Amino acid sequence: MKKSSQNLPVDATTPAIPEHVSVAMAEIAENMSEGLLALAVGAGLQVMQTLMESDVTASAGPRGKHDATRTAVRHGRERGSVTLGGRRVPVTRPRVRAADGSGELVIPSYELFTSTEILGRMAMEKMLAGLSTRRYPVGLEPVGQQITQTSSATSKSAVSRRFVAMTETALSELLAADLSGLDLVALMIDGVHFAQSCCIVALGIGIDGVKHPLALVEGSTENATLVTGLLVDLRERGLDVTRPMLVGIDGSKALLALAAELDRTHPGAAASLREGLSETLTMLRLGVPPTLARTLRSTNAIESMISICREHATNVKRWRNGQMALRWCAAGMIQASKQFRRVNGHLHLPALRAALDREIAEPVAHNDQVNAA
Repeated sequence: MKKSSQNLPVDATTPAIPEHVSVAMAEIAENMSEGLLALAVGAGLQVMQTLMESDVTASAGPRGKHDATRTAVRHGRERGSVTLGGRRVPVTRPRVRAADGSGELVIPSYELFTSTEILGRMAMEKMLAGLSTRRYPVGLEPVGQQITQTSSATSKSAVSRRFVAMTETALSELLAADLSGLDLVALMIDGVHFAQSCCIVALGIGIDGVKHPLALVEGSTENATLVTGLLVDLRERGLDVTRPMLVGIDGSKALLALAAELDRTHPGAAASLREGLSETLTMLRLGVPPTLARTLRSTNAIESMISICREHATNVKRWRNGQMALRWCAAGMIQASKQFRRVNGHLHLPALRAALDREIAEPVAHNDQVNAA
């Protein structure tokens, strides 16, 4: 005979809500009038507290019960702070000590939420997006009036310090990156000016068509010494220079300027220079397919990265030194790399590699024949 669910006790089918959960819901409900996001933030802080208590219970055992196997004992509470939406928010955190008396132990969930790395990352993203340090708080999402009033780390100086630290890290990582795993077919070099400083930047194009920001150096102007130092650095960081690659620089302006100068002094020579310019282009000699040739016979690929660097730095009113220019440029290069797509004509890059190999092999074969004769 089947039992009717109507005969079951109410508490057997409907679990009772623990008292602490009811209190938590009441506290969260206070944020409902400020919108869904504020409500979610309140719920998230309650969840964080629950996670910290769970970590304490895992190491110290249930409260009020003796546990001979516990590795820690409760040691009260203290004030702390966690990262929330680009700001620091005060919280009360539990403390535990090792059961053998060796010292205080960390609470994993608190260590996770108290990390300041996300603060620096958010400061860099917002400043690169054009938000000034003064207006940083305006760009933060609303998380409720109570939390906003007690939050910290949103002042101009605090945001500036985090931005400097994050851009220093970005510069260090860019200049120290291991390049031994890259298989580059093309390398582009160009300069970008920030006030009196000039940053020479390098962009690599892999055999798969992926673009890679490689390095940068700073000087007062573009010159051979800076470029030479940049190339030496790429080699020392593991870039394979035994295989040929196509190197592109923004040199067409200089050639056209020379032709314009010759127009005044030697018109015939200027005409010859312009007529022979297309015949001396490496793209034609290597037989690069038109789609890929359009990509590689100009520095547009690297110019798009440089334009992003310039755009991100438009709000800077005073450039203090070359190191500041390097930091902003490195941050812009890394930000630009997040938007990179494969270069147009990338399917023809293996053909370019084969053409470069032949270009190198033919002179070698010719020299071998001469030596044999």
